[in-house]
Amino acid sequence: MYQRVERGIRWYLKAVATAVVLFSLTVFTSTATGSPTNRPTFQTSQANVIQAVRINQPIHIDGDLSKAIWQSAIPITNFTQREPAEGTQPTEETKVAILFDQHNIYFGIWCYDSQPDKVSAKKMNRDFNWGSDDDIEIMISPFNDNRNGYLFITNPNGAMADVWLGGDAGRYNTDWNGVWDVRVTRDKNGWYAEFAIPFSTLKFKNEEIQTWSVNFERNIRRKNEQVRWQGWSRQYGIDNITQSGKLEGLENIKQKERIEILPFISGGVEWLNDKPQATYKVGGEVNYDITPTMKLNFTLNTDFAQVESDRREVNLSRFSIYYPEKRQFFLEGKSYFDMNISSARLFYSRRIGISGESIVPVIGGGRLFGKINKTSIGIMTLQTGALRGEASANSSVIRVKQDIFEESSIGFISTQKFSDGSYSAMYGADFTYNTSKFMGNKNLMAGFSGALNVENDKNGVSRNSDNATYHVFLFYPNDIISFNAGYNTIQENFRPALGFVNRTDFKRVYSRLEYKPRFKKMPSYIRSLSFKLYDLEYFINDKTGLTETISAEFRPLGINFQSGDYIGLNYEFQQDNPHEDFGLIDGVIIPKGQYNDNNFSAEFHSFDGRPVNAGIEYEKGTFYTGSRSNLEIYLNLSINRHLSLSADWSRNNLDMPEGYFKVNEFGGRINYAFNPKLNTSVFAQWNNEHNEVILNGRINWIPKIGSFFYFVVNQHIDTSANTFKLTRTTILAKLIWRFAV
Repeated sequence: MYQRVERGIRWYLKAVATAVVLFSLTVFTSTATGSPTNRPTFQTSQANVIQAVRINQPIHIDGDLSKAIWQSAIPITNFTQREPAEGTQPTEETKVAILFDQHNIYFGIWCYDSQPDKVSAKKMNRDFNWGSDDDIEIMISPFNDNRNGYLFITNPNGAMADVWLGGDAGRYNTDWNGVWDVRVTRDKNGWYAEFAIPFSTLKFKNEEIQTWSVNFERNIRRKNEQVRWQGWSRQYGIDNITQSGKLEGLENIKQKERIEILPFISGGVEWLNDKPQATYKVGGEVNYDITPTMKLNFTLNTDFAQVESDRREVNLSRFSIYYPEKRQFFLEGKSYFDMNISSARLFYSRRIGISGESIVPVIGGGRLFGKINKTSIGIMTLQTGALRGEASANSSVIRVKQDIFEESSIGFISTQKFSDGSYSAMYGADFTYNTSKFMGNKNLMAGFSGALNVENDKNGVSRNSDNATYHVFLFYPNDIISFNAGYNTIQENFRPALGFVNRTDFKRVYSRLEYKPRFKKMPSYIRSLSFKLYDLEYFINDKTGLTETISAEFRPLGINFQSGDYIGLNYEFQQDNPHEDFGLIDGVIIPKGQYNDNNFSAEFHSFDGRPVNAGIEYEKGTFYTGSRSNLEIYLNLSINRHLSLSADWSRNNLDMPEGYFKVNEFGGRINYAFNPKLNTSVFAQWNNEHNEVILNGRINWIPKIGSFFYFVVNQHIDTSANTFKLTRTTILAKLIWRFAV
């Protein structure tokens, strides 16, 4: 009986995948939306070229676009709505002009507004969350290669954020920090932004006459209106470089600064169990632009003292939790080193300099990353020191990616780690076919990736069998219809020393189909509906062929309102077959066997453009040997443009044979920005599994662009005995100063 059910499930998944591919790629794509509103197939506004005008001297930026020098610029005004009425004229006028000198490019942007007192401007800090404010976004692709670029964002307060883009509408790095500046002014007619971006911040071809890809987007939050210069179809984001316009007129430009020296000094004191210990550190980095597109970086005595603590999570599964990288050294240029095979991250930088919750000293190393013609290159090697049982180690990674066709790529990666006589290496390759012109104006991705790792311990014992992974996939990510399907496997011994893999010894078939229609006859207060027709995953054991996990998720109804609010209902079925006992939380052991869990959930999220916004999600159902209910709530308050507060709470109620368990997790944050270059924050977290409050307070000051001062206070408080006991206190300061030649 069991085998017949298993064969039936396999047949069903294959049939569904085949049917959906044929159905979604023929019927749905050929009819744009079926019953919903007709979609335009042409998303370019004429003129689609903006001219940059040369000036003879640098501009002192102050946000005043009435200066005489801006009168010589050639502006564009032909923006088009993307939301809410795709393809129509904007309700407010936007104007953009560009000037440049030998070493800088300047953008002047006029954001006219008929109700300037109602613009949304709640953030002021560096790297602000721009999704809830009125903003202007500038996308620049100096390579003009349909793949790589930069995004610069500001709001009516002059807050700054920037993003490195790589792989058209695919990879991006929000943690990239460029050297640039912006000033904003406001009056009765709207708000105005003046950007100055040094050419040394950007990577571009060494050519006398430059043609770049460029695009502009403006968001008017109170109206939920989004307008864009080019590529205004809902199929595309601002990061779809293939849908951008062109910037012409740049000639004889140069990077003024090719060498950047970033020395730092840090010092402070730490109290551990009432015993103070002073600490100090001196080190730095040197960056050298070998060419306008390639950077060489050296680091010595690398320091991460200003990094905020991880958000602790209570793990209610049998697989380890992924924690994102927060250290700026690894975040810069990280996209040149990344390669994932489904859920397996082949290079996970937290394997360097972190062991559990301990910090391992990074003695030094070097990096080379950038692009030569159509080839992206990332090479890094770092040496870490010994620490409490952790041997000194050398860790290296090389990633090469070649652009092929119009939007596709092929590449390889290798990581190596040497430590105390042991050796671990990983080798991988990938191919991705990507197009934004499938069936005229649809996105389509398909590809293959694979890797294997080789290990030898200090005794000469090798582990070189069952050590591979591979992934075949087809993605159809579009506005109305979104579909994916794939097959991947991770064998038992695929555990790269510099990677992250939380599950091995399986084969997996998966597929998902979502439908988000916008019908003509919908009520005016509804923007679109959202249906997850299915989201299926089927895991079988790689060796035995027995079923391990079956997961099926459905969203019978989701509603996106014109107000920006969202409500959704979901159902999930999961069959899990652990082949050995595992611990869940203290006192709860899940025996091996088969478990069939059904869960229902409902969620509501209010529009985050409001000064007060919140969300709630409730889930209830069976859970292994018992049952579980989960409640998650968050609240965000913007008191004014300087002060904001946020809090979240998660509560899991577990009714198990061992008893009734409550798992509470709290988090809270206070941000106060004096101005865009001086801000403070306090972050607090607690859960009743670790029984420890962690407080992180930080002052971040930018005395000049590219230089930083941090003052950090970290406090750990033990709450295990229903009391508050200070266990670890750290106070430190750090100064990073930028010298450029």
